[in-house]
Amino acid sequence: MIRIILFLIVVGALAAGVTWLADRPGDVVVTWQGQHIETSVMVLAAAVLATVIVLAVIWTIVRAILRSPAIIARLRRHRRGVRAYEAISQGLIAVGSGDTAAAQKHSAAVNRLAPGEPLALLLHAQSAQLAGDRASAEQVFRAMAGRPDTKPLGLHGLFVEAHRRNDHAGARAYAEEAARTAPSLGWASRAVLEARCKDGDWAGALALLEANARTLAREVYRRQRAVLLTARALATQDTDRDVSKASALEAVKLDPTLVPAAALAGRQLAEAGQTRKAARILEKAWRAFPHPDLAQAYADLRLGDAARDRLKRIEAFAKKAAGHVEGALATARAALDAQEFAKAREALAPYLAVPTKRIALLMAELERAERNDEGRAREWLARAVHATPDPEWTTDGHVSKQWLPASPVNGRLDAFEWRVPLTGIVAPVIEPEPAQEPATPMPSVVTGVVTRETSAGSVEPMPITEPMSSRGDGEMPSAVSEPRVEPVIPLVHAPDDPGPDAIEEDENAVEQDNGGWRIFR
Repeated sequence: MIRIILFLIVVGALAAGVTWLADRPGDVVVTWQGQHIETSVMVLAAAVLATVIVLAVIWTIVRAILRSPAIIARLRRHRRGVRAYEAISQGLIAVGSGDTAAAQKHSAAVNRLAPGEPLALLLHAQSAQLAGDRASAEQVFRAMAGRPDTKPLGLHGLFVEAHRRNDHAGARAYAEEAARTAPSLGWASRAVLEARCKDGDWAGALALLEANARTLAREVYRRQRAVLLTARALATQDTDRDVSKASALEAVKLDPTLVPAAALAGRQLAEAGQTRKAARILEKAWRAFPHPDLAQAYADLRLGDAARDRLKRIEAFAKKAAGHVEGALATARAALDAQEFAKAREALAPYLAVPTKRIALLMAELERAERNDEGRAREWLARAVHATPDPEWTTDGHVSKQWLPASPVNGRLDAFEWRVPLTGIVAPVIEPEPAQEPATPMPSVVTGVVTRETSAGSVEPMPITEPMSSRGDGEMPSAVSEPRVEPVIPLVHAPDDPGPDAIEEDENAVEQDNGGWRIFR
């Protein structure tokens, strides 16, 4: 609308000017070189306008002729650029799809059409990596690292290639240079941080974290700083108690649920006589994450207390996370130390149906301490061998009894998790071929009871009654061979060992003729 109004205003002004000139005619006389020219103002204006138009057309034609080489060169560059763009696009698609031949073909085309372009270098490097030509890929990445516009990408490629050939020192050097060049690069900062954590350089790791604080989310920054502070506190607890205590308290302030920080801060505050503050820190962490280290630190708040006082304190502490197995284990441990055996059994009773290793070992200790029953203690020790494993600090297939700030495998920060380690990985067992034994006469009928261990860990009887006269191959009857039952060795009590309660003999138990051995139910 504004343009239309402006156009109308201009047209109106021109029309008014022409009308004004028409209403005021005049003569123009020009005398030059003996020539006398006389005309009107309107004719002179028209002649001037026509002359200007003709001159403009002539200048446009001359200018186009003069600029034609540059225009043709620009058109050719544009055409080559379009062809190079198509080749790069198809080459990157070939790399992504794993077509090595097509990737190399398009890479060669791009190098011919647009050599030295960043995307051409990238396609060349990736096609070389896809073909397994590590030397060519590294050469291209070095060329990219020497250019300001592609330096971060070249350093990243060199970092990856160094890792592939297990050159950790070279990979760290490339990551350090990339972090200095572009601090916002997440992979470089992460790699340098992991390298410093793996070397135990907690001061350097904290400095790097502070330098990259703006690029991290607030929760991630607080968690990582708390982990690094805890690592420094653990590293300096024997050399510089003040630095260790200050680091642990700051870590707890940043993340109150970090178990190692809370446990360390609680112990150090208790040693300094600040038991109330230590109790608050431990209780807050316990509500969020019940852990045996917190229970132990809470039990040791007052080192001079009697065992019964410790038991009362642990009972109150366990109620703050009621129903958790760690509270029951802590209570049972304290009750056992205080010789309150009934309370220990009461605490562990809900978990005895499917006990973990720690529960089974604690029950074995309880049987020895309360009843001096070595047989039952050994029974619980046997159950501990096959019991459900307890949670431990685990990461990357590595299990640690104590918390570590970084993975010892790759240096990843805050990698350990409190969980049950992976189980069920069994090494292959090569069974020897059975030795050929001389055939022995088989009875016509086999009767008896054998035992089989079920998946739940209980033992159930398997009666055997089958005529053997119809089988002349000497094999066992189908009731025994299908499904196959692994041999079970019965427990035999030593004369000086009462062992577990004697198993009542079943009326169906059959006594064999040789040596008085019995097959128990």
